Amino acid sequence: MVKLTKKMTGMSDGAKSASAKVILFLSTIIWGSSFFVLKDTLDEVPPYFLLSFRFLVAAVLLGLICFRKWKLFNMTYLWQGALTGVFLAFAYIFQTLGLQHTTPGTSAFLTTVYCVLVPLIGWAVTRKRPTLLNIAAAVVAVAGIGLVCLDGGIGFTLKGEGYTLICGVFFALQIVAVDKFGAKLDTLLFTTVQFFTAFVICAVFFLAKESFPSSLSQGSIGSLVYVSVMATCLCFVMMNVGIKYASSVAASLILSLEGVFGVAFSMLFYHERLTLQVGMGFAVIFLAILMSEVLPKALRRDTAFPSVRPRRRTEVYLRERCPG
Repeated sequence: MVKLTKKMTGMSDGAKSASAKVILFLSTIIWGSSFFVLKDTLDEVPPYFLLSFRFLVAAVLLGLICFRKWKLFNMTYLWQGALTGVFLAFAYIFQTLGLQHTTPGTSAFLTTVYCVLVPLIGWAVTRKRPTLLNIAAAVVAVAGIGLVCLDGGIGFTLKGEGYTLICGVFFALQIVAVDKFGAKLDTLLFTTVQFFTAFVICAVFFLAKESFPSSLSQGSIGSLVYVSVMATCLCFVMMNVGIKYASSVAASLILSLEGVFGVAFSMLFYHERLTLQVGMGFAVIFLAILMSEVLPKALRRDTAFPSVRPRRRTEVYLRERCPG
């Protein structure tokens, strides 16, 4: 992880942006895999214990990895990292609360509301106005994710869909905060502070509402380790690096693919069938990515080179009188 941040620093701006998007894409694959990894674990492990455990392990592990960076720690890291960590913690808490009263597909769909909110919140915070193409791509992506994740319609309850929508708002705030604060801070140390903050908040909920599990199977232990190391420590470092060198708008669109990969892994490992609706959803999401990543470059190219056809030559001849 330390080598990753060093390599990104030495690249050109174009290479940084392209590499950041690849990193974000890879993180969504790992996050998508966590859905089927945790499928049976949540029946054995209380949700707040799971959240507390994953953030504590990630915080300690990343804190040890970046131990040389702690000399940079100051009040800026404390309040900016803590504020971003608060957004992160409550995003997961409301997602967990909502998931108890709605389906996983509905949860994955409604969580991606951050895809639309990030350009708007980012505009208010950073004064970077999103283009109409940014907003249109986000809306198209959410529509595609709806086709992939929703089956048989969607109802609405405050404790189910309502809490999940609130979760999406907190995820949007966290992405914008990383974009706002992360540019001037060391990524590893900044992420470590977020993890410690999220752990403290989730631990309070755990101590207030749950108790330690009496026993854990080997499968649950393996799932906890995977989620803590891969889907938390590694993925959030990758996300923060990606947002640092790519725009938050592009990052939110790429990160919204998490639910799509979750469905794809379910098809692969749980033999769920690919329906026409899901296939159409994948196509719509691909269209949204083209709108966000390919179309703007094509438009800029047309602006720089308005036409490849030679202009019609116009010549004007002036008749002059001969002297004498």
